[in-house]
Amino acid sequence: MNKWKIAFFLLAALIVTGVLAFIFWISRPVEGTPLPEAAPAGEEVDRLTVKATREDLEGIANTYIRQAINNDRIPVTLEFEDDVLLVSELTVFAVQLPVMMHFEPVVLEDGNLSLKQKSVEVGNLTIPPSTILKLLGDTVGMPAWMIVRPKEEELFIDLSRLPVSGGIQVRAKEINLPQDEIELEILIPRK
Repeated sequence: MNKWKIAFFLLAALIVTGVLAFIFWISRPVEGTPLPEAAPAGEEVDRLTVKATREDLEGIANTYIRQAINNDRIPVTLEFEDDVLLVSELTVFAVQLPVMMHFEPVVLEDGNLSLKQKSVEVGNLTIPPSTILKLLGDTVGMPAWMIVRPKEEELFIDLSRLPVSGGIQVRAKEINLPQDEIELEILIPRK
């Protein structure tokens, strides 16, 4: 047999194997991710309630994400409109696919934030939301306080572990994006 035919069949087998491995990787079952307990606030804290706008919250969130990712090659930004929009990019076979995920913010009892996925857009592709969240969690270096939970189709924001200096903690009290009503509680330890 000609050496070019052998090389062609080896290359074809390599490409098919790569495609099958990629499909297996993105379609394997997703395990549930447990939620961490909120960091304790301490007994002696002063509480400060802050009202913010969507623009304020968007600026603060994106500043913390940029600091945590350290200019990672895959950009991740949050936009606050009537819902929370996470914008990113995934690279599949050297093709950049824009990813837009819409989330509904839910304030939890401990003051942390759960972003429940409403819809997802990946270019013109139709991909299950849990698969996109799994790919996002596997490929994007998310900050430690942002926990991707593909099985639950949510993004958990652990505000109690947000890196704020001086032991200060942030908790959400109310987030109503359509009416632009955002209320945060700042816990400042007494020294």
